[in-house]
Amino acid sequence: MPIRLLPDSLVNQIKAGEVVERPAAVIKELVENALDAGATRIEVEAEQGGLGLIRVRDDGHGIAREELALALERHATSKIQSLDDLEGVASLGFRGEALPSILSVSRMSLTSRRADDAHAWSVGGDGLLREREPQPAALAGGTVVEVLDLFFNTPARRKFLKSESTEFRHIDLALRRLALARRDVAFAWKNNGKRVLDLRALSVQSNGEERVREVCGADFIANALHIDEERGGMRLHGWVGLPSFSRSQADLQYLYVNGRAVRDRLLGAALRRAFADVLHSTRYPAFVLYLEIDPRGVDVNVHPQKTEVRFRDSARVHEMLFGVVHRALKDLRPDPDQHHRIGGSDFGAAAAPVTFGTQSRLAYTMSPTMSPSTRHWGISESSPSNGIAGTGWPLLHTPSASDDGAAPLPVLPVLPKFGVPGEAARGEGPLGQAIAQLHGIFILAQNERGMILVDAHAAHERVLYERLKRQLAEGSIPSQQLLVPTMLRLAEDQVETLEARRAALRQFGLEFDRVGPTSIALRAVPPLLAGGDLEALLRSLLDDESEAHVDEVLNAQERVLAEMACKAAIKAHRVLNLHEMNALLRDMERTEFANQCNHGRPTWVQLEMHELDRLFLRGR
Repeated sequence: MPIRLLPDSLVNQIKAGEVVERPAAVIKELVENALDAGATRIEVEAEQGGLGLIRVRDDGHGIAREELALALERHATSKIQSLDDLEGVASLGFRGEALPSILSVSRMSLTSRRADDAHAWSVGGDGLLREREPQPAALAGGTVVEVLDLFFNTPARRKFLKSESTEFRHIDLALRRLALARRDVAFAWKNNGKRVLDLRALSVQSNGEERVREVCGADFIANALHIDEERGGMRLHGWVGLPSFSRSQADLQYLYVNGRAVRDRLLGAALRRAFADVLHSTRYPAFVLYLEIDPRGVDVNVHPQKTEVRFRDSARVHEMLFGVVHRALKDLRPDPDQHHRIGGSDFGAAAAPVTFGTQSRLAYTMSPTMSPSTRHWGISESSPSNGIAGTGWPLLHTPSASDDGAAPLPVLPVLPKFGVPGEAARGEGPLGQAIAQLHGIFILAQNERGMILVDAHAAHERVLYERLKRQLAEGSIPSQQLLVPTMLRLAEDQVETLEARRAALRQFGLEFDRVGPTSIALRAVPPLLAGGDLEALLRSLLDDESEAHVDEVLNAQERVLAEMACKAAIKAHRVLNLHEMNALLRDMERTEFANQCNHGRPTWVQLEMHELDRLFLRGR
């Protein structure tokens, strides 16, 4: 077959395969054109999931009569005129591909009226432009684009589309993304004649909280941190969902660069890194973030759909996004007003059993960052002096006569003195005062708001982990020589792996010698690991595919520290006295990321007094 130029109609259909992936892509392109035209209100109608009808109406400045037919030609645009314009493009559209691509696969009409026109003008076609001469039409102002029978002339494309409801979900998501990008524009859309959402325009000076609440829901706003920071000529602002508001899928993630919704690997990696210490590997963060940067520092001409970007200084952008979000999460502390709480909706009738489900609403607030000198790790200074001499590492349970082979005595609750409700908790921190230990697993405490439940192992694990990270950052983790080296037998390849990592492990306080092909002698360990299962620790450090610590969650150093903290933290059924329980609560209040353990699980929840009253029908 000889080489020849393809006809324009076929070229447009090929382009449509990139630009017009599904009905949602059509609406995205048309709405972006409306925004570039200065629209203050945009209305969208869809029928049959967008395959039957798409109608986009705006009140923008319109298209001149003599430019209507030209607007449907390939690479015809008013957005750029030169390479210099392209390198600093600030508009949403600029390629001049959308309208001719849509026309090539649908029955389309374009009607527009400028403010100084006597009436509107219209052009259209079925796969091809019918005639270049516009026809008079009735329209008060702005532009209306109608798309009928999408993919009518490419039936193979229709076979790859999903059900009508699924296609409309994609349309709805695309419109929500656009509505979040421009709070100063009113949006309304209908599906099969039924109104779905009607959003009023907001002031540009507002922070957009009302628009975010309408699009993402009130629960997101109630469980999110607002951030706004400028650094190095860039500004990052928006909302970051708290770790407790994580999702089972990435369905509440909106990221914008200069008002353009993007999906970028660099930015995604920065956000995953920021949440790595507080989010389980199977959960996804929620966020609505806006990055503002010099348009010349970002290339948006990467893909026809304009959802991928490249940064000229990607490292600086990555550190900006990671640093701001990570610091916001790092500054979280337990707080009595906004806390992990179990809503009343989690309780059934009075006779029904109480369950603490994973869907409980959780929240935090930020408090001023504590200085290093005021942070305590392990057991705080207010606790009895029963730690390991000279190490600062605590003994969480002092052996007594009841420990020699006999079952531990039950821990009975210590009742506060009678008086004003909550008096016993006054003077304590946000997590209140411990009053009992439940099944050797949970700490039961009270504060002014009601009852606190703390997972002792998860909380202590986080406290130790943060201390280890600080010690490593300051140099290396101290080690304690063992009086008698511990002999461990491992597979020969595992011993060789440990040999290769000897220098790195020494930073973590682990010192050993190889004494045989399959044997090592462990000679020094961090003080908190002296009585732990050292063989299990070393085996877990050799397992890079450990389910609890995949590479996406922790880097190599943090994975080692997390394993050490997990092995050293108090275990279930460990009896704690009140001093130890209160000391752990105080340490949580001083510790960064104390609201989650190293694996992303919550460390504490709160049950309000009014919820307890409702549970027992008090006041009725």
